[in-house]
Amino acid sequence: MFPLRDTQPSYSKPVVTILLIVVNILVFLFEFSLDPETQNAFIAAYGLIPDQFHFFNVITSMFLHGGWMHVLGNMWILWIFGDNVEDLLGHGKYLLFYLLCGVVAALAQVAVNPNSPIPTVGASGAIAGIMGAYMIRFPHSRILTLLLIVFFFTTVEIPAWIILIFWFAMNFFSGVGTLADSQASQGGVAFFAHIGGFIAGIALISVMGPRQRLSSRGDLDW
Repeated sequence: MFPLRDTQPSYSKPVVTILLIVVNILVFLFEFSLDPETQNAFIAAYGLIPDQFHFFNVITSMFLHGGWMHVLGNMWILWIFGDNVEDLLGHGKYLLFYLLCGVVAALAQVAVNPNSPIPTVGASGAIAGIMGAYMIRFPHSRILTLLLIVFFFTTVEIPAWIILIFWFAMNFFSGVGTLADSQASQGGVAFFAHIGGFIAGIALISVMGPRQRLSSRGDLDW
């Protein structure tokens, strides 16, 4: 199941979303240009290592990625959901929202596994926050989704709340599963960053609310 696009219209140019995508890709291209030893040192210096916690790395780790599929997958999801949340909040509040969700996501992962020596990297936690906000504000928007049925691909429009709750449930149960597996908790997907970011997005979008220009508009899918 892979989301292709959403049906919720956006009424302003997603300047910050585009900027975030560009910065993430440029940073990854720099990472990719490094030799393996230097790349490992770069990730160790700017990734978030729970047992060597520094708040500066909470921010820098949000712009690092572990591979092409990691960065492209994250940026695709950010593009699908980010423009509508940016349209709702306005550019400045949206950037603050994104960073706060990323911080909460990182802290959630550290709280669950504080002794891990493995760097945590990626924008997934911040993007999970955007997904949580999207689910609250645009639950009935439909997501055109690519599905594999037996040996055939097809597309179908699925309500956003179904896809996003399904995504959250998968991460929640996968995260709980890692708690019972000490080896799984030492690496791989940072499930609790996803969970923390998603919940932060739900909470923050309720507190921050829409920008004044949109607060009285009648076409928001709330």
